[in-house]
Amino acid sequence: MSEVSEEIARFDLLVDEAWPAPGRVEDGGWVYRHAGGVTKRANSVLPLGERADLPEAVDRAERFYAGIGQPCVFSVGMGASPGLDDELGRRGYRLVYPTLVMTRPITGDEAAAGAPVADRPSERWLHTWWTVDGGRHDETGGVPARTWGERILSGVPAGYVLLEEGAVGRAVPQGRRLGIYCMAVEPHVRRRGLGAAVLRTLLAWGRQRGADSAYLVVTEANTGARALYEREGFTVAGRYHYRVRS
Repeated sequence: MSEVSEEIARFDLLVDEAWPAPGRVEDGGWVYRHAGGVTKRANSVLPLGERADLPEAVDRAERFYAGIGQPCVFSVGMGASPGLDDELGRRGYRLVYPTLVMTRPITGDEAAAGAPVADRPSERWLHTWWTVDGGRHDETGGVPARTWGERILSGVPAGYVLLEEGAVGRAVPQGRRLGIYCMAVEPHVRRRGLGAAVLRTLLAWGRQRGADSAYLVVTEANTGARALYEREGFTVAGRYHYRVRS
């Protein structure tokens, strides 16, 4: 793998670190992540590194998720085990949610919106995020879906911005990188520049903490969010997708 490819593949680990699944089981360099079904990112196999036992490794992952009553999902990113995507395709796994990794430098010119950046999400923040983005998850088991979401959010130190008009965002400092997550604007206040204001506030906050570049992930289908991020200087650095057993 080239030096450039290795740098791109590190985003698999950055995203996993910034969106940590409460349940984690390791198997030969792969990680089985589970969080009550809340987000595919936290309920999928993170399959990194060479696997000489690839078919058997997929079999074990399938047995694990069957054992906890969840579908078997793989996050196939830029550092995924060679041959995995083809193996999953042969088994009938569907390719879903093709996603872009976008990056930009943090220059110091970002104009913050004046909103504070909290070290934990308020109830209002959680309500906005869950209403816009998280609430599509079904209730399963004895733990409410939103509680699983809160456990994911609290798994790593982060900063949270809330604009009272109805917009939120989350940023995770990761050394010289800043991960941008949970960007959500309530439908009735969209197209007013609130998303850009949240984003710039998080970037300015990240720079204060030593970050000189930022990244985020967005599905290819989310053209509105992609347009915002492109206007704010983000460009595509890589891609990943999920494979879901049919």
